[in-house]
Amino acid sequence: MWFYHKVLRHIKIRIFLVGFLVVAAFVVSAGRWSNAALPADTIRVAIVKNAPVITVDGDGLLALRENGAAVALKTPAVVKAGRDEVVVDGVPCRRLVFSAASAVYINGKPYRGIAEITFNDKGLLAVNELPLEDYLVGLINCEISSTWPIEAIKAQAVIARTYAVNRREARSNALYHLESSVIDQVYNGCEIEDKRARRGVSETAGEVLKYDGAVIQAFYHSNCGGKTEAAENVWGTSIPYLKGVDCQYCQLSPSSAWDQKLSLKELEERLRAAGFKATGLIDIRAGVRNNRGRLKNVIAVTQRGEFTIPGDQFRKAVGYGIIKSTNFTVRVVNGDVAFSGLGNGHGVGLCQWGAKQRALEGFSYSEILSYYYPGTELKQLSDIR
Repeated sequence: MWFYHKVLRHIKIRIFLVGFLVVAAFVVSAGRWSNAALPADTIRVAIVKNAPVITVDGDGLLALRENGAAVALKTPAVVKAGRDEVVVDGVPCRRLVFSAASAVYINGKPYRGIAEITFNDKGLLAVNELPLEDYLVGLINCEISSTWPIEAIKAQAVIARTYAVNRREARSNALYHLESSVIDQVYNGCEIEDKRARRGVSETAGEVLKYDGAVIQAFYHSNCGGKTEAAENVWGTSIPYLKGVDCQYCQLSPSSAWDQKLSLKELEERLRAAGFKATGLIDIRAGVRNNRGRLKNVIAVTQRGEFTIPGDQFRKAVGYGIIKSTNFTVRVVNGDVAFSGLGNGHGVGLCQWGAKQRALEGFSYSEILSYYYPGTELKQLSDIR
């Protein structure tokens, strides 16, 4: 995390360039961060990937290149992808680290901490590095709603922290620890932070779930549809605290039951685009179900014969927004494919809508967590390092 401290030192050195008030504001902000989490307890989140151009802005915006030298900026700064480099105002660099008085704006979205831009793979990679606890405050309203009962918010804060710490340990040598999408956890910076989100984070400060002395893989999802899923049914690996539990608490959720319809032609196109040989698709049937009631596979029938598609691959190919879970029935009528299903997401771990209802019924966040992750216990992160 060398550049986090380097940015703060550089701000002090160049105080006359940015003005006393701007620097003072940044120092106050940095002090607030240090109260929430130590500088070493930061998280790195990929917020933009493979972009040709990234726009950066912010009050008192500063930029350091890879050798620690400052780069003169016109704001908003337009960073472009070069040949294995990043270019700002005609200056090529291997890396640019941006800071600002309150938040760094990346493509119009505000982020706390710093933003690092490098060239990676097919374009620009922007990584937001910030204190873990501030990351969680920004995440709450992306994953659930801070209008939910406070015990549900606290449960979300704990599992999001646990997930992030687990990923940070697993990816300690990578360019970033997490992505800012459903691939990991949805995070859009500090734009939709609020007091209840911060309360949920602060009242669980530093708490994570552990099992047998290790920080768990705290998977979670929107709605299980009545039963959470076993990890081995999704990823092929048995995890003792992710065996699946019965959950009737999410049944009142608007996302519990769903219906979708596609034409056979559109379904064929989606499957072909995903690499399946579905030319001449004439029927689609539900295959075998697992012990939690979800489809292990789907049978596609074409003019040349039939083949089997694993349920999770079928869902990915057709689209997660269309096939919301692998717990569905399917029928073909007059050239249209009608899906009816329960739940939203992979189904493993905590059911967010179930947690909301349990909180409404008076369960505490610790009781909610122990229900969905049996055998785990709450532990302060500082106690298990």
